[in-house]
Amino acid sequence: MAIATQARPSSLLRRALLADAVISGAAGALQLAAAGPLSGLLAIEAGWLQRSGIILLAWTVFLGWVLTRKPVSPSLAWTVIGLNLAWVAASILVLVEGAIAPNPLGMGYVLAQAAVVAIFAELQFFGLRRQSRG
Repeated sequence: MAIATQARPSSLLRRALLADAVISGAAGALQLAAAGPLSGLLAIEAGWLQRSGIILLAWTVFLGWVLTRKPVSPSLAWTVIGLNLAWVAASILVLVEGAIAPNPLGMGYVLAQAAVVAIFAELQFFGLRRQSRG
């Protein structure tokens, strides 16, 4: 007697989205709450930190909404992945183009953020592939 079981979709995508939301929310809150001290420490204008903090908090809200979808649709997942990759590109571009001129610690902060976001995009991509396989 065979028992039919439905394959449970991978939770990798959902966990990667949640981690993205938590880390983005924490970074956004930090940048808003401590823009002045961070500005002095990183040599990044407080306005840049505040604006990117607001963007990160808005991103967190969007990711929270995405996480309410069951399952997360491929189009939403691709949107998240694309926007994460855009963040990575923008982070590098502001350094290369000289839009900001941080000190070495500030450069490390921007590049570390970009690296973490790139990792989230990769995990989300693999999570989407697993979900699609079902």
